[in-house]
Amino acid sequence: KKFKYNIKNMIKNINNEKIKVIGAREHNLKNISVDIPKRSLTVITGPSGSGKSSLALDVLFTEGKRRYMESLSSYARQFLGLAKKPAVEKIEGLCPAIAIEQKTVGSNPRSTVGTITEIYDYLRVLFARVGQPHCPKCGEIIQSETTERISELLLSSKKNKLIQIKATIAQEKKGEFINTIQTLFNQGYPRFIIDEVKYKFKDLQEIENIGLKKNFKHNIEVIIDNITVCDAELTRLQESIDQAFNLSGGSVIIEEDDNKLLFSKDRCCLKCSYALDEIEPRLFSFNSPIGACKDCHGLGFISFLHSKNGAEEDWDYIQKYLGASRVCKSCKGKRLNEKALAVTIDDKSIIDVCELSVFEAYDFLENLKLADFKKEVAQELLKEIINRYSFLKNVGLGYLNLNRTSRTLSGGEGQRIRLATQIGSALSGVLYILDEPSIGLHQRDNDRLINTLKTLRDQGNTVIVVEHDTDTMINADHIIDMGPGAGIHGGNIVAVGTAEELKKNKNSLTGAYLAGHKKISVPTKIRTPQEFLKIIDAKSNNLKNIEVDFPLGVLCGISGVSGSGKSSLIFQELVPALKERLERNYNDRKNGNNKYKLENFESLLSLVVVDQSPIGRTPRSNSATYLGIFDAVRALFANLTESKIRGYQVGQFSFNVKSGRCAECSGEGTITVQMHFLPDVIIICKQCKGKRYSKQTLDIRYRQKTIADILQMTAQEAAEFFTHHAPLKKRLDLMCEVGLGYLQLGQPATTLSGGEAQRLKLVKELAKRGSQTIYILDEPTTGLHIDDISKLLVVFNKLIDKGNSVMVIEHNLDVLKTVDYLIDLGPEGGNKGGVIIASGTPQEVAECAISYTGKYLKPYLNIK
Repeated sequence: KKFKYNIKNMIKNINNEKIKVIGAREHNLKNISVDIPKRSLTVITGPSGSGKSSLALDVLFTEGKRRYMESLSSYARQFLGLAKKPAVEKIEGLCPAIAIEQKTVGSNPRSTVGTITEIYDYLRVLFARVGQPHCPKCGEIIQSETTERISELLLSSKKNKLIQIKATIAQEKKGEFINTIQTLFNQGYPRFIIDEVKYKFKDLQEIENIGLKKNFKHNIEVIIDNITVCDAELTRLQESIDQAFNLSGGSVIIEEDDNKLLFSKDRCCLKCSYALDEIEPRLFSFNSPIGACKDCHGLGFISFLHSKNGAEEDWDYIQKYLGASRVCKSCKGKRLNEKALAVTIDDKSIIDVCELSVFEAYDFLENLKLADFKKEVAQELLKEIINRYSFLKNVGLGYLNLNRTSRTLSGGEGQRIRLATQIGSALSGVLYILDEPSIGLHQRDNDRLINTLKTLRDQGNTVIVVEHDTDTMINADHIIDMGPGAGIHGGNIVAVGTAEELKKNKNSLTGAYLAGHKKISVPTKIRTPQEFLKIIDAKSNNLKNIEVDFPLGVLCGISGVSGSGKSSLIFQELVPALKERLERNYNDRKNGNNKYKLENFESLLSLVVVDQSPIGRTPRSNSATYLGIFDAVRALFANLTESKIRGYQVGQFSFNVKSGRCAECSGEGTITVQMHFLPDVIIICKQCKGKRYSKQTLDIRYRQKTIADILQMTAQEAAEFFTHHAPLKKRLDLMCEVGLGYLQLGQPATTLSGGEAQRLKLVKELAKRGSQTIYILDEPTTGLHIDDISKLLVVFNKLIDKGNSVMVIEHNLDVLKTVDYLIDLGPEGGNKGGVIIASGTPQEVAECAISYTGKYLKPYLNIK
């Protein structure tokens, strides 16, 4: 009984374990306290700007990272930087934290999906251990060769010629090698070739003085013998070859004048006098000089400039700065040299496997037939590789291939790759924090993602997801709903509990949408396209030479499962074609060479593409400066009578100009104090009290407000304040219309979310465009609560009513059900996608039997 009682209490304590956040005040958080159950899937939701990311990333993750770093020695901390302590009174029960954020993986051209997930590292070992080498010259399988057969070949091809027999001691290896060379010298080998310089040592002291640097890579060969090939010297020849085999581990170099031949007792093609060195994993690395293509250095492309006479001038590694690039002619873009590409498994090189989609590679490896001894060697490797491919499939990335470079990945794809990698590590007891992992996922793939998150939880981890997706909330163990509004109107916790409990909570805006009390309605009237913009022979990436009609004068949605070709169609076919044609005058359009096969574009005057890249990278950039509002405000202050009397110009009212800003903080409003081994302390400037400006500048007032007071206003407050200034009011009203009325004009751009940045870009374009414009948006609902989506749809409809066209790449079903026309790609991702499977009204697409979008749309359209 006592044992049962103790077990019962232990289980109860485990189930009651919580992370307790007490007094969080970071950004707009209003001194909140909340409990988060451990080993649960918890969703933090709420309107855009309500403080979700502040709680999850700026409080929980930042504090978890800070505590870990404090556990390290002061020596280690100096290399890691100092973690800022978040504005929170106390956090109890905090686990080690890992944040899997929504950001791109990197821009390094050498970084690929294979290297990020580490699957490529496992494949390199697999090919090194069980790969079948072939001669890159004749294609024949390379067999093991004996000393006798090599001698016979030399007698027939080099008879009566003087040859040098050498053994490789080091190839592109770091080290001083003094002991190795001295040992060989004592064994009777005084002659060496070190980094292409010949040496003949007389004593051990000479060897110590060669001064090889241990951090540099070296090539070292020992000269075994100089011998004339003839029958009389056959025994000596064979003994020298055997010595080379023993010293090098199985290879020998035969050199006659400048003609060098490499033979191996393990991997040698006597027909071509070609031998392959020992097959090791780095042979298959395009980041190693051993395996990389010698012409493109493992990049797969050559960057070049066109000189005045039209000739190409090669410049490696400058693609991001100058010129253009072409596929490397030597490796044909495969990055590796001929030796590496000549090793195959089931007739596929390592790059051939990497060019398969995750789906295809998974099937290939699952059905791989190996000989018994190879099967035993590869068993554990194959298991690990297949598991990692499986993780990628489960997070909706089955359409990717390992050769895809990291800079072509979206933020959502990068996040899910890191998620798949974390699942593969099989950690437990960790706090995982994810920022909207459903971004860029079709609803079908989102179901797989939810199961993956549950797997992560079931491994004994606490999973916190910042998310707006309804299905994720329904499947969550716990929901924290923040609000009630955004910005200064948010920062509170309005509801906690399960999805069912939120539905019954009258304070929860999210609960009202979950319960169906509030919803985005299906339009009663659908617009008919005025005409169709046509693009012919679209074939970028996986597009199958398709012809597409894009409707004009309506709201058009582009849908399809992840990897089906949506972005390729819009951003690699339609957008370049439109830019190329709209930049010409109409005569050129009709008579010029139409590089892009585009028809019926004459009614369009301009193109606007709105994405989610940041609007500024420094705290000095804000929404007022980005939208040009601040220029107008500064001009207004400069035109005041008091300003003119003092001789103040517009620059006096800029916190970036020395004349008007606070001299103490240089217009920052804060001063950073370095605390050596403690985190930096940021304090409000005592001189200007955080207002950024000098006292003289703040003496100037407009309607009793200083320039600093204006920056403290929200867009909603400023719209009322500047009622009689039409140019200012227009931009401020637009901010309110897209749901950004809560933003302070002076809020640093670095603190804005991707969704907020995208809507600011939309405001900027709306303020300067009239009609006959086509607006193209890439997943505009990213980061938006369903209540914010309804506001965004109102803006889209206003644009269309003014004679414009709006096109959105989207997965959100609440948006797709309201569009006038839907183009659905598929049926699958990768090579199985790239075609139009349905187009027309949402109702017509919903009736398409092979459309996954149509299947998930039916309940939203009340179609059975």
